[in-house]
Amino acid sequence: MPHSPSARALAALMLLAVIWGYNWVVMKIALVDIGPFQFGALRTLFGALVLFGLVLALRRPVRIVEMRAVALMGLLQTTGFTGLIILALVSGGAGKTAVLAYTMPFWVMLLAWPLLGDRLHGWQWPSAVATLVGLLCILDPLHLAGDLLSSVLATLAGVCWALAVIVAKRLQARAPDLDVLAIAAWQSLIGAVPLVVVALWWPAEPINWTPSLIGALLYNIVPGTVIAWLLWLYALRRLSAGTTSMVSLVTPVIGVLSAAWQLGERPDTGELAGMLLIGIGLLLLSAEAWRRGGVR
Repeated sequence: MPHSPSARALAALMLLAVIWGYNWVVMKIALVDIGPFQFGALRTLFGALVLFGLVLALRRPVRIVEMRAVALMGLLQTTGFTGLIILALVSGGAGKTAVLAYTMPFWVMLLAWPLLGDRLHGWQWPSAVATLVGLLCILDPLHLAGDLLSSVLATLAGVCWALAVIVAKRLQARAPDLDVLAIAAWQSLIGAVPLVVVALWWPAEPINWTPSLIGALLYNIVPGTVIAWLLWLYALRRLSAGTTSMVSLVTPVIGVLSAAWQLGERPDTGELAGMLLIGIGLLLLSAEAWRRGGVR
């Protein structure tokens, strides 16, 4: 039915993909007027404060147990992932950075084997091969030039995100009743602290408070953080993990298309082949999760 809970949850997830996908262009534009660490610090700190306001407004519990695990998630996902993608965007394209950062499921799949004892099976094997070949096409180790550093930073961001997911999986196994929104608020606040410290220490030009920069910060804080988390929680409760992961693949696609449309980014042949292979690999991985978890 078009207005069933599952259909509304799918629409919420698609809207989330659009918000996060276009944000790669928003962040790239913002870095014209602000240093990377300054932007990362402002984005994460104010995002965390607004999330705490949302937790209080919804009367969710503020205090949580397992603070060590939450702090580690904050350092990996907020400090590591956010810091690395913003640094990658300084010299790299928004579309390519989005694709490389969204190799996260690939790294979760590989790291879950030694860390969680979850071996590869089914479509995960061809997924691993396609994603790895795609990464090699983009990084192009035989011709080390251009924005290699940006590509490596974006890939490392995906690894940081994957490690945060694994920590979250372990945390969920130990304490399944923890409030996800409260965890998001705490990990954002804890992860913002190192970015604030680095922003105060790292030499940078004075911030140029243009309308586009203010709009970019507001975009990252309101739809990019608050609305995004509400949409994510709404969809997660009504859709299977397989369906959620497959729809999430739309995010880097929107990032690539938005960067091509607004920023005029045109990937070369090797980069385009790599992006397609990574897309195929992540699609196979999502199909395996869909097959195993089912759809509801």
